Amino acid sequence: MKINNKIRQPIVTVAGHVDHGKTTILDNIRKTGIQEKEAGGITQKISFTKVPLENIKKRCPEIQKNELDFPGFLFIDTPGHAAFSHLRKRGGSLADLAILVIDVNEGLMPQTIEVIEILKLNKIPFIIALNKIDNIFGWTKKSENLKENIERQLKNTKLDFNEKLLMIISSLYHHGFNAKPFYEITDFATQLALIPCSGKTGEGIKEILMMLCGLSQKFLQENLKFKKETRGIILEIKKEKSMKYIEAILYNGALKSGDKIAIASFDDPIITKIRVLEEIESISNKFKPVIETHAANGIRMQLIDSEKILPGMPFTVFKDNLEEIQEEFKKEIQEKISTDKEGIIVKADSLGSLEALIKLLKQEHIKIVYASIGSINKRDLISAKTNLKINPLNSAIIGFNTEEDEEVKNIDKGKVKIIKNEVIYKLIEDLLEFQKEKANEIKKEKMLGLATICKLKILKQYVFRNSKPAIFGVQIIGGKLKSRIPLINEENISKSKIKVIQENNKKVDEAIKDQEVAISLPSILFDKQLQDSEYLYSDISEKQFKEFKKNKDILTIDEVKIIQEIAKIKRNDNPSWGI
Repeated sequence: MKINNKIRQPIVTVAGHVDHGKTTILDNIRKTGIQEKEAGGITQKISFTKVPLENIKKRCPEIQKNELDFPGFLFIDTPGHAAFSHLRKRGGSLADLAILVIDVNEGLMPQTIEVIEILKLNKIPFIIALNKIDNIFGWTKKSENLKENIERQLKNTKLDFNEKLLMIISSLYHHGFNAKPFYEITDFATQLALIPCSGKTGEGIKEILMMLCGLSQKFLQENLKFKKETRGIILEIKKEKSMKYIEAILYNGALKSGDKIAIASFDDPIITKIRVLEEIESISNKFKPVIETHAANGIRMQLIDSEKILPGMPFTVFKDNLEEIQEEFKKEIQEKISTDKEGIIVKADSLGSLEALIKLLKQEHIKIVYASIGSINKRDLISAKTNLKINPLNSAIIGFNTEEDEEVKNIDKGKVKIIKNEVIYKLIEDLLEFQKEKANEIKKEKMLGLATICKLKILKQYVFRNSKPAIFGVQIIGGKLKSRIPLINEENISKSKIKVIQENNKKVDEAIKDQEVAISLPSILFDKQLQDSEYLYSDISEKQFKEFKKNKDILTIDEVKIIQEIAKIKRNDNPSWGI
């Protein structure tokens, strides 16, 4: 059979939660033992695996009789801590298909859910590899046929497997998927295929490849048509000794050593020349130098100028068409990064990550004033501090897979909140929690601006002046003490407004719980009016009490207790007070 040379190989992304076995599955596909070389068994880099159709046919003799038009697969193994969404291009996903790896024994984890949401968002067809079936208690390989092997397990092992399977099917249902074991699928357009497998023993790997072949042949023919325009995406910038390498995916057209290329940036395109061009070899994980390469391919380039190149940025061949390229890149970046007149600051490690993060933030109706790639810097901090004056809810910088630079680490952040995480959904969760707390704080400040809650214990051993004004010591039992607030005692008798608060002979504007301070009350004779009182309370109106009661969820436990005590005091004189 002759492969249609106008059809490129599908790009398949393998993604999932950390340590669920993505690399082990790929390792079994290519049979090269790559994972053992990785530090700690966790993938340290995005790696490419090119698997030609002839190798797939050797593994899956059943597909010999079928006509397949594509030349094989290009697999991309994403690091567990990195965003699946690195792989983005204008108008959609760089990945044609995805394998979502789930440890059958652990089920859906935070990064699994993140990947699912991004797959849904970008409408990427995918299958689920239920890995590590060999870790189910009592599991043994009894047949080369996967379905038959499942059926032949011991009763308790099979029950355990079915229970785990149903739990995962139920979890996926909550995310909008009708998932079934691959051998029960009747309609691939509406049902999600689950393939039990083991990267360690090889069970289910053949079935994974067959499913990918079927989906590619049935649904991707139009997407896989070879296009002449050269297009690629920068994945990573790496340094080995004194050399800088750019790892990328070429998803359209052809590229030659010596070509001038234009790479998008947030400013003008970076125009540079390819000094050395390498492509990934079939099956192996090694790059080999080439004069020319064609899509789809994992490539590595040494460039004349590699400064300011950012991950996730698109590139194309430069043909002295600067204005055209500028316009194209501008559209592509604007399409990914839309900002508002006000909002939070967003930073990420790549353009694809940034785009996914922005889309998910917009779903939560969170506004973004500035978004960029790279570490959190002083400019970001200054912008966030400006937000404190405009809208304190936006005084946050969120960083996905990125850190503060040295300058920011060593300076005072003030009231700016920096939130970082390697899981997008956890990042958004933390941001929403911060905004909720900040909104409650603002609301509470407004309420307390109208009326202050506090309870004071009179320290009778510290009476410094009996009258005109009476000056004596108090301990703040709860709430906050401020000057000019009116006070009452336990019998609801008004005891004047605080004129001055002093701590260590210095005037202060306020005092908080557990502080001991001196206060002065004009028009009070301490020995006649306060000698029999043990506590003083801030005086509040019935209207203020009802407002506090309505918003008690934003008060501390101490503050709620104090307003309850004040209400009890007030009701001694007026039983209907506050009811």
